[in-house]
Amino acid sequence: MKQMLFIINPKAGRGKIKNRLLEILDIFIKADYEVQVYVTQKRLDGKEAVIKEGKGKDLIVCSGGDGTLSETVSGIMELKHRPRLGYIPAGSTNDYATSLAVPRQMLAAAEIAVNGEAYSVDIGKFCDDRYFVYIAGFGAFTDVSYLTPQDKKNVLGHQAYMLEGVKSLPSLKSYQLQVEWEEGQLEDEFIFGMVTNTISVAGFKGLVNQKVALNDGYFEVLLIRTPKTPLEFSNIVSDMFLKEQPDDFVYKFKTRHLRITSEEPMDWVLDGEFGGSRTEVTVENLKQQVKIYRKPPKKP
Repeated sequence: MKQMLFIINPKAGRGKIKNRLLEILDIFIKADYEVQVYVTQKRLDGKEAVIKEGKGKDLIVCSGGDGTLSETVSGIMELKHRPRLGYIPAGSTNDYATSLAVPRQMLAAAEIAVNGEAYSVDIGKFCDDRYFVYIAGFGAFTDVSYLTPQDKKNVLGHQAYMLEGVKSLPSLKSYQLQVEWEEGQLEDEFIFGMVTNTISVAGFKGLVNQKVALNDGYFEVLLIRTPKTPLEFSNIVSDMFLKEQPDDFVYKFKTRHLRITSEEPMDWVLDGEFGGSRTEVTVENLKQQVKIYRKPPKKP
């Protein structure tokens, strides 16, 4: 039989996988897998489980939110021979599942995890010691994006983002940064930046409106200069969603490698989890490093 490591975050999505676990295991076994189950207990548990138990496995499947997926991929990146990956989304946002067209329905996702199309995706290397799947970000919106209630996002769309952001305007912190990439450089004060490989960020599909391919070796970068007034802030948010081209406040570009230096330590978020506080950061796109199962695209 083929060998599988199945990593489960029991707290993701209010523990809804508990009601589907036997049915999911039945799908795996019928696909001729011998399944080893690991239930995570704490942060970074998933990564350590992959490093310890993932050697020799044909497939690793994880169930949880974007953080669980990120931990699992980080573990896979440490293995000499990397197993393929299946993903059963169970978090509140599931940005990367949206990009892969992996459904929220757990049984459908389980079927894709063992019978879908293997698709090679890029992985981000953050400095020399961390990996991320779809986003590395800093500044004001890293809190706003994950704290904005999902029901507000569903009803108001990008207006919800604007409302939550404007409320935080008085406390926004600016960072004097030097940004260098393959084709340019910037030096200015910024309140926010993100390096992404996804079509959805914090449940919003409009934030990344550049053409996105998960396997092209490039990241999409968005940087926002510091606004001076609430009106400027509102204009910035509108431009983020509605304009493809950069303007005086919003910079957008693609790159394979990025270096950012700041005058003071700056907090980073990697795939929705705290990524550390640093004054110098390098971000590198590692092209097509992990094969993940997705729903086969419709034929034209």
